[in-house]
Amino acid sequence: MRRQTLRSLLFLSSLALCSIASAQTWYAVNTQFPVGIALQLTDGSILIQQFDTSHWWKLTPNNEANYAQGTFTQVASFPASLKYAPLYFASAVLPDGRVIVEGGEFNYGVSPTGSDTTKGAIFDPTVAPNGKWTAVPGPKGWTTIGDASSVVLPDGTFMLANCCALPPQAALLDAKTLTWTVLTSTKGYIGKADGNDEEGWTLLPNGKVLTIDTYWPASDYYNPTGKNSEIYDPSTGTWTSAGNTVEQLWDSRAACGEATSNEIGPAILRPDGTVFATGANSCPGTAGHTAVYNYLTGVWTAGNDIPGGNDIADGPAALVTNGHVLIDTNPGYGNNPSTIYSVNGTGYNTIPQPVGLNPSNTEGARFLLTAEGTILLTHLGSNNMWFFHPAGTYEAAWQPHICAGCYPATGSIGSTYTVSGTQFNGLSQGAAFGDDAQSATNYPLVLITNNATGHKHFARTHSFSTMAVATGNKMVSCKFEILPGTETGDSTMVVIANGIPSDPVGIIIEQ
Repeated sequence: MRRQTLRSLLFLSSLALCSIASAQTWYAVNTQFPVGIALQLTDGSILIQQFDTSHWWKLTPNNEANYAQGTFTQVASFPASLKYAPLYFASAVLPDGRVIVEGGEFNYGVSPTGSDTTKGAIFDPTVAPNGKWTAVPGPKGWTTIGDASSVVLPDGTFMLANCCALPPQAALLDAKTLTWTVLTSTKGYIGKADGNDEEGWTLLPNGKVLTIDTYWPASDYYNPTGKNSEIYDPSTGTWTSAGNTVEQLWDSRAACGEATSNEIGPAILRPDGTVFATGANSCPGTAGHTAVYNYLTGVWTAGNDIPGGNDIADGPAALVTNGHVLIDTNPGYGNNPSTIYSVNGTGYNTIPQPVGLNPSNTEGARFLLTAEGTILLTHLGSNNMWFFHPAGTYEAAWQPHICAGCYPATGSIGSTYTVSGTQFNGLSQGAAFGDDAQSATNYPLVLITNNATGHKHFARTHSFSTMAVATGNKMVSCKFEILPGTETGDSTMVVIANGIPSDPVGIIIEQ
């Protein structure tokens, strides 16, 4: 494909903000193409789908590691022969730095014949000149994947849900051979109480996966006021109950006799080890509930209802570097306008809407926690996207730490090195949506700053020793390649996890 380069246009300066602090700002960028989901690549750039197409773009930050003033470049598209252009789908960045995209709802915008496709592809950004997508068909025997849940397990294995199979199924990808191992209710996926549809997966510090039941489909297990949650243990391949969520979080609308949507909001792991889970309306005009799960005690407690009668029935959330959770809400499933809040504990602070976003609703919104510590908001089909710069900062205990002598004193351009330390994968997956989209960033990035010029250059990281979260004092590592264009001379280096940098260490960059 012909290489095309667009220079992003920064056209929004600071907004007057209220509630928390005047430092909080949205910066808008004109993309000149309609955007879809965004994923953080391990070379510091951001991969962005062109909405509802097979085409993809890359946003490379400038030499100050600023994305809003970066450069867009069109990269490889899905193979034309694949005929693959999903609207909602499963996605992840793998430990080797490649990107996997699987399944999809409304392939080429077609429903129902194009719905719940089993197609997929994997992107290798190192293939010159613009990367390469390779087809990865769905697991053998599957007739659906759809807008499925997915997660990269602590050992680096990509686990994918089948949206619609009963009994419920999942599959594990061998990234080297691009082959699948199917997990069933009798082997590897034992004890799941309901189907996978509409559910999201949250990776916990103990390596297990949390989900909140949406009681799909109507069956013997169905309970219109059900509040069950479940834990998946990859070591045993079994699901067990994680207890009653106290508040009903999924959308059954049992109290008003309307048709259920089975939708639910995202759930985010926070630095204190609790999961903040958001809910959908049970009836029109009723606020979405929230609940908080403590994985150490296994106890759920009720959170404050979302203000203004709003909810999140399909919508994004992201952990902010200051420890708050950014959420996008709206007045009932699919309704306008959306309202963005920052949640500190269970209290809410209103964040002014980005200029040009509304009218919109949460279903089309996607969050990404970027390497610079901003939250990228894309809204499906918009020719703008927005970077949120939060107030406040991280606590020192949340930082990655590079251990003494665990990094190279000198490094040559084009060479690969190992860096080791603690908390390289952050304290959370970073962002969540659920079944329609995943953009986790629990993997290390390396940023090198030249002492003389102050210019910043990302290395390309890969070979992560773990994809766990909140690894504490456990020693972890990754490899990094110093890329062409990196300036030579005395420099410093940091490891970044979920937008939070380590303290810098010295490194001399040589040709």
